[in-house]
Amino acid sequence: MTKIAVYPGSFDPITHGHIDLIRRASKIFKNVIIAVTDNSAKEHLFTIAERLDMVSQATRRIKGVSVDSFRGLSVDYVRRKHSYVIVRGLRMLSDFEYEFQMALTNRRLSSDVETIFLMPSESYSYLSSKLIKETAMLGADISCFVPGFVARALSKKIKHGSTNA
Repeated sequence: MTKIAVYPGSFDPITHGHIDLIRRASKIFKNVIIAVTDNSAKEHLFTIAERLDMVSQATRRIKGVSVDSFRGLSVDYVRRKHSYVIVRGLRMLSDFEYEFQMALTNRRLSSDVETIFLMPSESYSYLSSKLIKETAMLGADISCFVPGFVARALSKKIKHGSTNA
């Protein structure tokens, strides 16, 4: 039985929903690696360094959690870390189709890697990084959706109009 799970994602930015899933995973697995994707084909608001820093800050008090970045296929990264478990969150039914397709694709690419789905607390089930960014860009207070330092960083990014491709 593996003691290591990998939770891959862009975390652009990390939300209370992500943190909730990380806490849940840390109760199941001895070590949880938060693997921040460094995908240059996807447009991110925050740089990889900024996202790594925010995820590290947000999870520093959760026992057994480490933060890393990777490029390429999640299944390859998982195997490099001597794990065979990918953790993914399912918020709403709308997530299921995409996540199911991804899990089946990953299984086809690497039959030894399993995907475990966790549901967040109901109070976070509607949160997404995309929604939070859009809400912040429209001037809303997002402090109830993300840690305070993330809200400040997002506000600063929006104020200065900087985005990263």
